[in-house]
Amino acid sequence: MIPTLLGIMLLNFVIIQFAPGGPIERTIAQIKGFDTSGTQNITGDSGDEAVAAQKITTQNNAKYQGSKGIEPELIKQLEEFYGFDKPPTERFVQMMLNYLSFDFGNSFYQDRSVIGLIVDKMPVSISLGLWSTLIIYLISIPLGIKKAVRNGTKFDVYTSFIVVIGNAIPGFLFAILLVVLFAGGSFWQIFPLRGLVSDNFDELSTWSQILDYAHHLVLPTLALVIGGFAGITILTKNSFLAEISKQYVLTARAKGLGERDVLYKHVMRNAMLIVIAGIPAALVGILFTGAFMVEVIFSLDGLGLLGYNAVIGRDYPIIFGTLYMFTLLGLVMSLIRDVSYTLIDPRISFEGR
Repeated sequence: MIPTLLGIMLLNFVIIQFAPGGPIERTIAQIKGFDTSGTQNITGDSGDEAVAAQKITTQNNAKYQGSKGIEPELIKQLEEFYGFDKPPTERFVQMMLNYLSFDFGNSFYQDRSVIGLIVDKMPVSISLGLWSTLIIYLISIPLGIKKAVRNGTKFDVYTSFIVVIGNAIPGFLFAILLVVLFAGGSFWQIFPLRGLVSDNFDELSTWSQILDYAHHLVLPTLALVIGGFAGITILTKNSFLAEISKQYVLTARAKGLGERDVLYKHVMRNAMLIVIAGIPAALVGILFTGAFMVEVIFSLDGLGLLGYNAVIGRDYPIIFGTLYMFTLLGLVMSLIRDVSYTLIDPRISFEGR
């Protein structure tokens, strides 16, 4: 996990060094356009760097007309503030040392700590990820088992048609369809369009808060479920089909065991190994990739939207802070997946390798 984490951070750090339009370039562009907010956004307080930069901007405002360039003192001051006055190697080492204690620094533009922003956005992403993953598995596993048992029947054919349609429609397109149909787009106003809770959420009773929370989650969760249940369903079906044809199943049937006992006492444990072990990866995928467009459509201010806006705005502390958290969580989930193999099937031993 450690070398993988370092490798991912190093690779992205190197890429960022060659990416155009960094924070210094953005600030200079604002200054050239007679927009002094470029220096005002450096910090929210009255720090010496911002004050000095503002003085330079004010004194030399007439010179900032494209071809006449920017005062070298201001550029040097911006480099010092953003930390670009140090060699890349030193900056990377210092960044990783700070990240060991989850010190991600402050956002360039929001005047808040990155860890504070991540904590604020986490409830939205966790809500979407947990409920979506739970519902996907509650639908996919029973459906996949039923399809395996009734393989080749009309039920299998009809449900396969539904699965294919669900797999073919991206979650964000289905989200738009749900908005049009049920969120006041063109037909019915049944569910809210924006946010995770209502504006008067704090004034509601406990039971009303639960209902309000669930009411807001229906459409975004449904959009994620539609795009995610197809793969798990097919995986479950194929796993059960592979196990049903094995010799131990034939032996169990020959001993007179009922079909239900054969299926749930013998086949289930072996067939579900790969399916259950994939839960951590599925959760991470929904949390940090699949939920982004859904967050945008339903105005849910989660981690996906935070990371996207940071990339667009070249807010490097948020970019690397969220990347570190996503990568670390993904690696921990991979470790949990490997451990779950041994819990589900004690015959598996990584030490034996």
